[in-house]
Amino acid sequence: MFSFLRGTGGGGTETVPLFPLRTVLFPGGVLPLKIFETRYVEMTKACLKDERPFGVVLLTRGEEVRREGDEPEFAPIGTLARITSWDMPQLGILHLATVGLARFRVEQHDTDDAGLVVGRIVPLAAEPVQPLPPTHQALAQLLELIATRVGPENFPLERPYDDASWVGYRLAELLPLPLHIKQSMLEINDALVRLAVLQQFLQQQGVL
Repeated sequence: MFSFLRGTGGGGTETVPLFPLRTVLFPGGVLPLKIFETRYVEMTKACLKDERPFGVVLLTRGEEVRREGDEPEFAPIGTLARITSWDMPQLGILHLATVGLARFRVEQHDTDDAGLVVGRIVPLAAEPVQPLPPTHQALAQLLELIATRVGPENFPLERPYDDASWVGYRLAELLPLPLHIKQSMLEINDALVRLAVLQQFLQQQGVL
């Protein structure tokens, strides 16, 4: 079983369990998870015990459910996830509510005997805080409409519609974009660039 480490590689690196999924988690995003594989049940127990996050990375090759001999491939940039609540509706199955924290870059990784991927990561700095420009107000209005449709359980409680990063992250995770596009939205480190790309896409689709 893995153990959490800090500062083992220099440069602010730390070691965390990684959860490769066919989804992209953004900072501040809400991600419900159903956990049933032994490796992730044990990971969840350790994260709850130590009050530590795990890393969510986009699975680019392989399956979410482990297959013998299958070595998953995943994007190098991911997001830390903190467990906010959990439930066990039946033995061996956990329902988690998680929230996205900081982005990170995977420096290296290994797979333990149970099939759990453990990564040496470097946290990435948060984007500079920028107010939502008037030219992108239509994006905030669209996001408010989407929020009413997805329901409160799938949307953050705090809703700073005047924050450029927050609006861009929420639209990128909720719009039906291809996963590789969502990943590129995560890797962009400029909120205004992300908003411009999203606005152009929505205009091309006739949504705005």
